[in-house]
Amino acid sequence: MRGYYTPEQIRNAEAPLLNSLPDGTLMRRAAYGLATVVAGELAARTGGVAGRRVTILVGTGDNGGDGLWAGAYLRRRGVSVSALLLDPTRVHAEGLAALRSSGGRVVTHCGPADIVIDAIVGISGKGSLRPDAAAVVERITAPIVAVDVPSGVDAETGAAPGPAVTAEVTVTFGARKPVHVLAVPRCGRIELVDIGLDLPKPAMESFEPAEVGRVWPIPTASDDKYSQGVVGVLAGSSTFPGAALLCAGAAVAATSGMVRYVGSAGAEVVSHYPEVVAAPDLDAAGKVQAWVVGPGFGTDEESADIVRRVLETDLPVVVDADALTVLAHKERWIAGRAAPTLLTPHAGEFARLTGADPAPDRVESVRDLAARWGVTVLLKGRATIVADADGTTYISDAGGSAASTAGSGDVLSGILGALLASGMAPSTAAACGAKVHALAAARAAHGSDGEFAAPISASPLCESISDAIRTVRSLTV
Repeated sequence: MRGYYTPEQIRNAEAPLLNSLPDGTLMRRAAYGLATVVAGELAARTGGVAGRRVTILVGTGDNGGDGLWAGAYLRRRGVSVSALLLDPTRVHAEGLAALRSSGGRVVTHCGPADIVIDAIVGISGKGSLRPDAAAVVERITAPIVAVDVPSGVDAETGAAPGPAVTAEVTVTFGARKPVHVLAVPRCGRIELVDIGLDLPKPAMESFEPAEVGRVWPIPTASDDKYSQGVVGVLAGSSTFPGAALLCAGAAVAATSGMVRYVGSAGAEVVSHYPEVVAAPDLDAAGKVQAWVVGPGFGTDEESADIVRRVLETDLPVVVDADALTVLAHKERWIAGRAAPTLLTPHAGEFARLTGADPAPDRVESVRDLAARWGVTVLLKGRATIVADADGTTYISDAGGSAASTAGSGDVLSGILGALLASGMAPSTAAACGAKVHALAAARAAHGSDGEFAAPISASPLCESISDAIRTVRSLTV
């Protein structure tokens, strides 16, 4: 697992070292790691280190001190280092002295540079950049390396309510923070510098691809189609038959069990996927071990009644799309369910469910809904957030936006339903399903050569599920 730690957790972990080590030791450890990454970036981008130019944007706190000490270390490698002090009256004195004694300069404007170090605000910062800092950042054309967090981006929520830094690389100390997965487009590549922290249980985690591969259900010698899980799919309508095809097709690809389809698009589903068993209505569905309900399903009284009946069962249920709209005013249908319930809203559906936008603190919003309703919630997005009612939280960055296409959510629901039917715990199913879904989208977008991405629709995404599963499984060997 990859862990993400809140600023408070990091400060608590730093406290014993700050009390036991000589003054400034921890900062110098961090700064040396920062300087090493910047030197590597210089070499990669310009072919050398000595004689290259680095400008440090220096704020008023320890983040500025990290940048100044890193500048001093870079001077030892022959780098021309300039520091722009955004508030000369409040600057880290020891760091500034170290930079000056090494031959670094203090400047009044940001001139030409090969790399700019953003050392304006650290993990304790709140809110957007101040106007003077924002004006400086706006004029920068060189690549930016951020110290711990891009300034103006909240370290805990990833929100950027106003002007903020967009970095090519973010160098973080001790552990990754939530911002590093919630705001990847702002952070760029993450480089982690070990400074010797004794860390607690992380606030949230993400599955590594190999971990997904290890838990993905694969048939054993004693399995049959029933023991591997039978998932029932209630999706599609005369208006949206495609939702049925995408959802059922994804369920077929995700595991080796069995898919039963219930709805008006049975003929279309079976013509595309002859292995699916279709039934005209819920009473004729046959035995299943989990349900998916909602994609393209409609929100009329008949649809609402089916949602209610499914939630009255003692089976795991994935609630998506139209079923979420139906559920928005029917919280009582969820209350007291003993079986797992997995809600899979995007931001708009989340707002309909709760009456509030999940932003800016998407993680806390998801945790709150999961706890209040006693369910597992998967909030879709480039950074997909999964929370259980007990607060357990998983998060996964898709690595891109290839899956931002109509019908993509229908595919995800089918994957999740198949995993629940296999017996997988809902939060594990949600986190692993989201990871494979994102990988399938990336594979479909990049094609077999893996070099150039093209826009995709949900159909090739669905067709790439098996390839994505093979990929994560191959990492377990």
